[in-house]
Amino acid sequence: MTIALEPKHIIETAERLQKRIAERFPGSSLLKVAETVTKTAQAADHKSAAIAKVHLPLRAAVWALATALLVGVTATFVRISSAPGFNSVADLLQGVDAAANIVLLLGAGILSIAKLEEQLRRRKGLALVHDLKSLAHVVDMHQLTKDPETLSENAPRTESSPVRKMTRYELGRYLDYSSELLSVIGKIAALYGRRLQDSVVLDAIDGAEDLTTGLSRKIWQKIAILSEQPASKR
Repeated sequence: MTIALEPKHIIETAERLQKRIAERFPGSSLLKVAETVTKTAQAADHKSAAIAKVHLPLRAAVWALATALLVGVTATFVRISSAPGFNSVADLLQGVDAAANIVLLLGAGILSIAKLEEQLRRRKGLALVHDLKSLAHVVDMHQLTKDPETLSENAPRTESSPVRKMTRYELGRYLDYSSELLSVIGKIAALYGRRLQDSVVLDAIDGAEDLTTGLSRKIWQKIAILSEQPASKR
């Protein structure tokens, strides 16, 4: 049995997580991020499939040049072989030289167009991965000030300290939701990899997965600290 990452499962997970955040933190900025993650998950398979799809105009141009190459080489040899006095090696070499010029000229055109299709696909794929990385950093920014040590009654505040109204339990849930959002983003990156087999894009996808894993690890360090603290008296 083949085990593959299914887009529908990622979408279901993202939608369920969004509902959980909406029920626990309605109107929060984290909920808006969750909505963006859900929309990204819903569009991920379609977008990656569209990028991986054959570019018909460019492929048509390749086939047209390939046909022109074949016709040109054939016509060259037919013209030379049917010419009066074609009976020497020099005549044959002349035909080979003319055919080689056609092959070089049209072959270069074919390779250029094929390379252009690859570059277009790569650019679009990298743009998708870049958006995922940006989204991961947005999640990280939202949990940046959620420091479990500030729950301590002895934690001094300053005039610029952010307002903290969460209970110990709420802070734990907030951090957990942030970690889950990063995990979903990593799964979306892996989903892109299923469609986009370009080596450069795959390296970028690996980087996105490493990023979400690293950011999630930082959050779990906070959760570990929180679990070791005594329960809040509030």
